[in-house]
Amino acid sequence: MAAAGLSQSELARRVHVTQGAIAKIVSKNPGGSSHLHKIAQELGTTPAYLTGETDDPSAGAVPTPTPQSIADHLDMVQIQEIDLAFGMGGTYSDGMVETKARYFPRAWIEAITSTAPALLTFARGKGDSMMPTLLDGDMVLIDRSQRTIREQDALWAITIGDIAMIKRIRVRGPNVSILSDNDNVPTDEAQHDEINVVGRVVFIGRRL
Repeated sequence: MAAAGLSQSELARRVHVTQGAIAKIVSKNPGGSSHLHKIAQELGTTPAYLTGETDDPSAGAVPTPTPQSIADHLDMVQIQEIDLAFGMGGTYSDGMVETKARYFPRAWIEAITSTAPALLTFARGKGDSMMPTLLDGDMVLIDRSQRTIREQDALWAITIGDIAMIKRIRVRGPNVSILSDNDNVPTDEAQHDEINVVGRVVFIGRRL
């Protein structure tokens, strides 16, 4: 427990027993405990080591699978999730963008897009400027391989200066109209060279 940095109470919580049960196992021969395999797993060792049958704490231990090894076994792909609002005015993007790794079935992603997972990003928005198309808390899949606006009025993730947002974009020469689906939000205008295209939104997901 000391090597794993666990107290008796924390080990008990993980094994789903009382702290008294752990204390009894520590003070007496643990061989009779029906929880020994679970305890050994939480401590990163084997029942044989805990009962003194071996002096090697790693002998026969099954290594804890990593998230990537589990994903590989289940044929899942990793896609980064970023915090990118699509509400009033968007969200600032000048600072460090925090990302989280999410894993999705490869077949499901390939049913949505042929773009490589490394060029895809999930984002969860906040706000109501794109209602009813996008609701607060919806997740969108952004295809970062599409950086040139070729389809008018599609949904695009863009930045203007330090502000990031998801909007409909309409290009007319050097002029760009930034459209919100919410009728209460007025259309904004910008010059083409003011806009950085992050990618095109290719999927919307929401809780029911």
